[in-house]
Amino acid sequence: MTTTTPRRASYGFDAPPVMLTLGVLAVGFLAAAVGNAAVGNAAPAWLTLLGGLVMGAQFALFLHASRRGKFRAWERLLDDLRLRGDERLLDLGCGRGAVLLAAAKRLPKGRAVGIDLWRSVDQSGNSLATTERNAVAENVADRIELHTGDMTALPFRDGEFDVIVSSLAIHNIKAPARRAAAVREALRVLRPGGHLVLVDIGRTGEYESTLSANGAETLTARTLGWQLWWGGPWTKTHALTAEAPPAT
Repeated sequence: MTTTTPRRASYGFDAPPVMLTLGVLAVGFLAAAVGNAAVGNAAPAWLTLLGGLVMGAQFALFLHASRRGKFRAWERLLDDLRLRGDERLLDLGCGRGAVLLAAAKRLPKGRAVGIDLWRSVDQSGNSLATTERNAVAENVADRIELHTGDMTALPFRDGEFDVIVSSLAIHNIKAPARRAAAVREALRVLRPGGHLVLVDIGRTGEYESTLSANGAETLTARTLGWQLWWGGPWTKTHALTAEAPPAT
C-alpha cells in the first residue's frame, strides 16, 4: 500500500538545461506559426504549429516526470521494499532529497544516508544546504546523514547498508568504466542479501551486466510507464532491482 504524504519541501527541477531548451523551442515554434499565419503563409504556419505542439508536449511530459511522476514511482518502489523501519539506507546521487527523504519517513528507527557531488546542472539549486533544509521541512532531519563524494569511490565500509537506492544519477557519469565502478561500489557497501534499486534513463542493461558479473542475485528490470517519460517514449525510465550475493 502506497504511503504517500504531502511534500513540504522544495525539490527543484531535473536537468534544468534540457527542460529550458524544450520550453524555448516550443515557444519559438509557436511564435513562428503565428508569424507565418499573419503573413498568409499557410503551409509553413501549419508545420511550425505542429512543431510547437510536439515540443510543448515534450516539455509537459518532462515537467510532469520531474515534479510528479518520479515521486509516484518511488513511493511504489519503496513500498515494494517492505522496509521494517530500522534499516540503514544509502541514496547514491541524492540531490535535493526527493528519494532520500521519502525513504527517511519510513525509517523511524533507521538511518537514510545521501551522497552527492551537488551539481546544479543535474538538478536546479542542488546543494547540501538545500537538502538539509528540505530534511527539516519534512521533519526527518534527525534520520538523515549527508556526504559530499563520488559514487565511484564510496567512503563507506563493506556491507554497511541494508538498502541502496539511486534515482536518475548514475547515467550522469560519462565514462562506461566509471559507471561500472559505481555499480560495483554499490554492491561492495551493501550487506549480503541486501536490496538494491537503481532507477535511470537507459544504461540499466549496462548496470545489469555489471551486477550479474559481480554475483548479484534476483535481478529484475522493468520500465516505469509514461509518467516517467522525459519528453517522450524514447527517454523512458527503467528500474533495476537486485540483491547482494550471500556471504561466503
